Amino acid sequence: MKVEVAKTAGFCFGVDRAVNTVYHLLEEGRQAATLGPIIHNPQVIADLESRGVRIVETPEETPPGYTLVIRSHGVPREVEENIRALSLAYVDATCPFVKKIHQLAAASGEEGKVFLLAGDKDHPEVRGILGHCKGENFVIKNAEELVELLKNHPELAEKPLAFAAQTTFHSGEWEKCLETLKKLCTNAAVFATICNATARRQKEAKNLAQRCDRMIVVGGRDSSNTAKLRDICAGYCETYLIERADELPVFSAGLSVGITAGASTPASIIKEVLATMAEVNNNEQNFEEMLEESLKSLNTDEKVHGVVVGISPTEVYVDVGRKQAGFIPAAELSNDPNVKPEEAVKIGDEMDLLIMKTNDQEGTIMLSKRRVDAMKGWEEIAQAQENNEILTGKVIEVVKGGVIVLKGAMRIFVPASQATASRGEDLNELMGQEVRFRIIEVNRQRRRAVGSIRSVLREERKAAQEKFWEQVEEGQTYTGKVKSLTNFGAFVDLGGVDGMVHISELSWNRIKHPSEVLNVGDTVEVYVKGLDRENGKISLGYKKPEDNPWVKLEREYPVGTVCDAKIVGMTQFGAFASVIPGIDGLIHISQIADHRIEKPQDVLKVGDEVKVKITEIDFDRHRVSLSIRALLEEQKAAADEAAAQAPAEEVVYSTAQAEETAEEQE
Repeated sequence: MKVEVAKTAGFCFGVDRAVNTVYHLLEEGRQAATLGPIIHNPQVIADLESRGVRIVETPEETPPGYTLVIRSHGVPREVEENIRALSLAYVDATCPFVKKIHQLAAASGEEGKVFLLAGDKDHPEVRGILGHCKGENFVIKNAEELVELLKNHPELAEKPLAFAAQTTFHSGEWEKCLETLKKLCTNAAVFATICNATARRQKEAKNLAQRCDRMIVVGGRDSSNTAKLRDICAGYCETYLIERADELPVFSAGLSVGITAGASTPASIIKEVLATMAEVNNNEQNFEEMLEESLKSLNTDEKVHGVVVGISPTEVYVDVGRKQAGFIPAAELSNDPNVKPEEAVKIGDEMDLLIMKTNDQEGTIMLSKRRVDAMKGWEEIAQAQENNEILTGKVIEVVKGGVIVLKGAMRIFVPASQATASRGEDLNELMGQEVRFRIIEVNRQRRRAVGSIRSVLREERKAAQEKFWEQVEEGQTYTGKVKSLTNFGAFVDLGGVDGMVHISELSWNRIKHPSEVLNVGDTVEVYVKGLDRENGKISLGYKKPEDNPWVKLEREYPVGTVCDAKIVGMTQFGAFASVIPGIDGLIHISQIADHRIEKPQDVLKVGDEVKVKITEIDFDRHRVSLSIRALLEEQKAAADEAAAQAPAEEVVYSTAQAEETAEEQE
């Protein structure tokens, strides 16, 4: 079977932008609500709901403390105004291409034009566009409706028109509408508003359907653009619309199958579909399926019990009680491709085996252990699913769309969406790890077993959270791992529960971003500053009290201390100088010089090193007053005092000089 995937399959720009907006809010520790489903895909919606995202139908339904997200479809103008009137925190994730149509609809009314839109009148994007119209407007879904509209409203043929389309409108139908419009209207201004990605996706789906025997369209059944892709493909070959990989039909060998996906389909689901088809298309898997069917009618002679008598790097030699020498190729020993025979078995081990091939001329029997183990494994896996049992296995491969976990002889496929605790984690970090998982799907006919690591991780995290909240108290110290950084702080995993260290609690010095102190992945010691048990929020402290610069200031820099300081800021009323790291003091303009100055910049500039005197400290308000003038005045007073205390200058006259002076006076 040949499988070909459309290059443009999956999220379009607008949808990807909107979905990432919600995930970013969650990563920042904020609660989010979406105005209607953010995307027409049940798997993504379910994932977001599991993370606490709420779907509301009106802005008034937004829970307190939540940030409202406007989805990519956009909303009418009155809804936007209502959101602002309610003073709600919100993010507008309307697709930029849709925004352009909003502007076009509004401008058309202001210019006295009739606005004509090709689209589905019940689609939220269309309702949002019409909500921005300021004049007469109509919606048509195809060329036939356009003809009917112009027939019922002949006056439109003479009126100025603005004709646009829903961004996901059928490109072929749009061309038909344009042909009709050219014939019946003379005053129509046409705007090409179908999204380029939509047009390319539809064109590629058409070309793929024309050369394939079957088409698979992956996407939500409520998605308008996915339905259009299905309709396009169905015109050329047998087409199936599926939401998940387990809905895939069984195809005959030799067929060519094309795969495309709607704009609201996550890449993870497309990858899961491809991974499933790859498993079905694998020759070895098909051979094993046929082999298992044939085993139902085999005689017991084709199953043997053997004892290991020798081991080499490529084979295991087994005594099966026959004249032929039995051997197990390394590939038939285990489903783990990395296993080494000397590590898997030892001399004397007994095991059940399946005869694969007998060579009487050479006197050998080729045997398989992994196939017997696999037959037993299906029963164990099915039982584990029924009992919702937690299993332990080893990740042996990272494949397209997920990982392979080996449990005994069973290869369990774990999709990327079920492999880690949260979205976007690196699957390669799981390679070689022992993991705990559940079986969520068993399809023996298709030789497919699917597991979930995430469900176990979430249960364990929930249990850890419950235990944590039972024991936690303010002031307790914990060792945690930095999970993420935001502009306002760092989130730390305390072992199942996340707490936040506000940026102000990271350092006694001023910092612009938490990354100046911490990195993601750092192990840190923190203490609990505050608990909000009702909302499950924890405030953490990181900086240590003994490092508090105010303690050092009180101990080493009392009022009256003269010290060196560096000018770090200027204002109209003075200059700020760093006394010690973490503490800046104010030199008021009146204290900068011993004479009147117009502005601080006349004397000082940022970066200057100056001597100052600490004149006042307010520990409650964390304020320090400094003075240069006080030092200057002290220096001047000291100089004056020194001059006043100096002895009078002595004058000594000689006798001759005295006589001369007397004569002059006479």
